[in-house]
Formats: sequence, C-alpha cells, structure tokens
Amino acid sequence: MADKQISLPAKLINGGIAGLIGVTCVFPIDLAKTRLQNQQNGSRLYTSMSDCLIKTIQSEGYFGMYRGAAVNLTLVTPEKAIKLAANDFFRQHLSKDGQKLSLLREMLAGCGAGTCQVIITTPMEMLKIQLQDAGRIEAQRKLMSQAAVRAPGGPVELRSHTAMQLTRELLRSQGIAGLYKGLGATLLRDVPFSIIYFPLFANLNSLGGRGADGPAPFYVSFASGCIAGSTAAVAVNPVDVIKTRIQTMTRGSQEDTYNGVTECIRKILRQEGPSAFLKGAYCRALVIAPLFGIAQVVYFLGVGEFLLSFLPQQNN
Repeated sequence: MADKQISLPAKLINGGIAGLIGVTCVFPIDLAKTRLQNQQNGSRLYTSMSDCLIKTIQSEGYFGMYRGAAVNLTLVTPEKAIKLAANDFFRQHLSKDGQKLSLLREMLAGCGAGTCQVIITTPMEMLKIQLQDAGRIEAQRKLMSQAAVRAPGGPVELRSHTAMQLTRELLRSQGIAGLYKGLGATLLRDVPFSIIYFPLFANLNSLGGRGADGPAPFYVSFASGCIAGSTAAVAVNPVDVIKTRIQTMTRGSQEDTYNGVTECIRKILRQEGPSAFLKGAYCRALVIAPLFGIAQVVYFLGVGEFLLSFLPQQNN
C-alpha cells in the first residue's frame, strides 16, 4: 500500500489532536505506571494498577489521578506531531518512486522519528514524572510519620510544586541540562520503540487495505495501532523503568538514587532482581495501545486536512 500523501500542517494537526485525545483517556493508567515503576523494595505502597488507582482516589481525590496531566496535554501535541510527521517524512524520502518500503527502510524511518521526538519527550516526561510521583512520596511520608505530614507546610509544599515552578528551579540550578536529565535513557527507549512500532503498524495495517492502493478501514488502523503499540511498549519497558528511576528527583528516605543508566541497571539487578525491569509493563501496554490506536485513526482519517479546508485559500 502506497504511503498516504498528507501536507505537513495536516500532519502536525493530526498528531496533536490524536495526542490530546489519547492522553486524556489513558493518563490515570500512566500515573499508575510511574508510581509502580518507582517503587523499590522496602517501600511498596501499591500491589497492582487497580490498587494504585483506588488508593490514589482515596487519598488525593479523583483529580489526583491526573497529576501532571497539564504538562502532558501541553507538550503532547508537539511531541506526537513530531513523531508521526517525522516518520512520514523519513518514509517518503526513503521510498523509491512510491513503492513499498523494505523492512530495513521502515526501521530506519522509525529510528529517525524516535530520535526527533526526544527534543520534546525528555523535558515533558521529566516534569510529568515529578508531578505524578508526588502523591506516592506523600503517602509514604504519612506512613512513616503522621505528625510530620500533618505539620503546617507539609501538604502545602507538595501542592506548590507546579510544572512552572519545577521548570524555573531546574533552569536556575542546572540550566537547560536539568530539563534533559535522562536524555540517554529516553533515546534508548524511544528509538527502539519507534523501530518496532512503525514497521509493525505499517505491515499490520496493510493487511486490511482495500485493494492495492486503497486505505485500510479505520477499525483496522485502530487495531493495528493498538497491537503494534502494546508490543513495542512491553519490549522497551525495561528501559522505561530505568528512565523513570533516573528522572525522578524526589525519593523516599530508603530509596536509591542513580547517576546513570549503568549504575541504575546494576543497583536494580542487585537489590530487586531482573523482574523489577517488568514493573508497570502491563500498565504501559494499556497506555500505549489505545494512545496509538487513536493516533492512527485520527491520522488516517485526515482530520487535519478537514480542519485546514475551513481556512481561507490564498489566491495566486
């Protein structure tokens, strides 16, 4: 199936809309993933995704499940736009006369897309993780010392940690590098993810095409996005655990800190065992599957082109 020709503005709009819809639907599961991945032996508060979400609602209210959502909703539009548009760009330039790409070229296009997106992904996830994990740290402190948490200033300190405040503090203390902490781990996660996801999606989606050049029905694109997304998400989950641990700035009193990918791997293996690298894997699959399913439906339905059609056309 030939790649669909879509203008760059339409690609950006499609990616942005898809990201906004997808993140809104799955953000609570993503919050549970972050908190489960950050749990270390001796400081386990949650036994499962459902247990995490129930305890979060009980202690922080319904909107506690959306801590950090504002950061994601703000930055997911450029992130998803860059990811989808970059993959399309590389696919078109690697294609020979519109012919179907070889698997190697599809993987190269995915590699290029994954590399481009980290410009937005790294600072977005850096800020999001701090906000998502704040409730876990607060709950741990309550268990350790009820008096300390109830003292004046305790809860207020956590509430004051907004995305803007965190950004200002990081820029003031560490410069722009503070927002890009964990860049290497993000690359190690997102590049392999895109190398797996985009070729797998393209091949699954082509199975439901209507004829040689006809696009696949929207439900085929949705299912292909879900299957490819969840497969790639589970495959790179060990690196996602490493990235989450490295990017987390505030930790419990008995939790380890990590200075890099190698040290993080070594400490996790020694203290928690290999199974720790699968923490949050099913949550991540549940997040990514509908996120990319929705993204591909929006993208291939051409929502961006539809919206652009309402803009006044310039006459030459």
